[in-house]
Formats: sequence, C-alpha cells, structure tokens
Amino acid sequence: MAPIGHHGAVLLKLRNPNRTQTVPGPVKVSVLLDRLELNRESVLLIRNGTIVAGDTTLQDDDEVEIRPVISGGAL
Repeated sequence: MAPIGHHGAVLLKLRNPNRTQTVPGPVKVSVLLDRLELNRESVLLIRNGTIVAGDTTLQDDDEVEIRPVISGGAL
C-alpha cells in the first residue's frame, strides 16, 4: 500500500536534511534535479536499491531516495 499522498506522484526521500516530498510524474531525473536546484554530480538517486542515471524517467508511484555524494581521501 502506498503512503498517503503518494499515489499518482513520485515520492522523494531526501537526505541531509531528512525530508519527504512528492512531485508529479513522469519526470526525467535531470529535470527533477533542476527543479530541486540540485547538482547531478553532488547527489545519488536510488530507485528500488539501484542508482539511476540522469536520463532516466521516473514514473508515478516510484519511490526515490536522493542522497548527497560523500567523498574523501588522503591529501
């Protein structure tokens, strides 16, 4: 069963800070990130446990997690 308010929209779970919102679908990842003012290189989009590419089209009732990319290393 879909969460309340999720039917007919893409459910986004954004991290850092944690929040949830819905957007109408279908929508391409690249367009969604533009709307959210997020840089594609600074986040990962995960749908059903799989990272999705920028040209992927998200459909109504998809659940997508948007996580910031964290990198590190020695200087």
